[in-house]
Amino acid sequence: MDFRYTEEQQALADTLQRFIAREYGFERRRDLARSPLGFSEDAWQVYAELGLLRLPFPREFGGLEGDGIDVMIVMEQIGRGLLLEPYLSTVVLCGGLIRDGAPAAMQAAILAGIAAGKLKLALGAYEAQSRYDLRRISSTAARSGSGWRISGRKCVVLDGPSADFFVVSARTCPAAREPAQDLALFLVPREAGGVSLLPYYTQSGGRAADLALADVYVEESALIAPAGSAHEVLERAVDRAAAALCAEAVGIVGMLNQATLSHLKTRRQFGVPIGAFQVLQHRMADMYIAEEQMRSMAIAAALHAGSDDAAARRAVAGSKAYIGEAARFVGQQAIQLHGAMGMVEDFAVSHYFKRLTLIDMTLGDADFQLARFSDSMTTA
Repeated sequence: MDFRYTEEQQALADTLQRFIAREYGFERRRDLARSPLGFSEDAWQVYAELGLLRLPFPREFGGLEGDGIDVMIVMEQIGRGLLLEPYLSTVVLCGGLIRDGAPAAMQAAILAGIAAGKLKLALGAYEAQSRYDLRRISSTAARSGSGWRISGRKCVVLDGPSADFFVVSARTCPAAREPAQDLALFLVPREAGGVSLLPYYTQSGGRAADLALADVYVEESALIAPAGSAHEVLERAVDRAAAALCAEAVGIVGMLNQATLSHLKTRRQFGVPIGAFQVLQHRMADMYIAEEQMRSMAIAAALHAGSDDAAARRAVAGSKAYIGEAARFVGQQAIQLHGAMGMVEDFAVSHYFKRLTLIDMTLGDADFQLARFSDSMTTA
């Protein structure tokens, strides 16, 4: 199989690299992370102009019908630049979920708004007791007249502070024996009565929030996917986002390897560059091997993400588990080879390592994904 990028895909990667080099330097990124919004609204509009916000959507809704590899290209560059904009939450995760499970009227309205850079979405699917399990929730949705009333609390809603809408999971029949068949998905406006947010910084400089829903009323038209089909739609969207995180990690590891190799060539000890010492050469070689293996796993995840079969879900779980462990190895080596300066706040290496750590814990850490992979083997 030929894994080389097409001319269009390579042009997309090159365009993003030039944008990052010109507009998104490390100091600029630090300033944005400390700003009230937490990212650049100007950059978000640039993404809209470049077509990134419409990339994975159908042409009938103004999209470009990009596939998993196209999204992988974008996410790898997002990792290389440590971009802060809510691309994963809005476009890949919630946008993909709306595309796959929502009624046509909602698809047309929401996907067009995302593509134009006018709407941002965040997923509220995890709760304090969930431990990455999408079924273990206590939020409820009950029929009320021509709509629904939703109550519950969602934890660590990524990019929640900037979201215009929340995609929320809730149980429509809490007494049901099978939680997966009881799950429904709703589109909740930020301004709806009863919605409250507790925003906070994440360790990698982004934003998240805890979301409280106190008897929030939404119309029937806010139902994205009903009980019986919602869990499958949600799981597929989360797998697609997990594959995107794998690609982001590859981009970060590539930058860590470049920075570490440059340091070994320029840092001198005993009159010679420290890269001349064989033991450090071996460690650097192991880091590059890990990067190539991560890239292979990220490609596998991108090719399988979004499929419904058990083998595809197993491929995504295995890829994210491996990449979580390999990324930790590369990050730790990069910190150690840089010495004390590797942990300094003013040095990019520490920020890359923090983002890798958070990627592992997002949408299921390595331990969770290994268990999921193992379970899929025994039930296949």
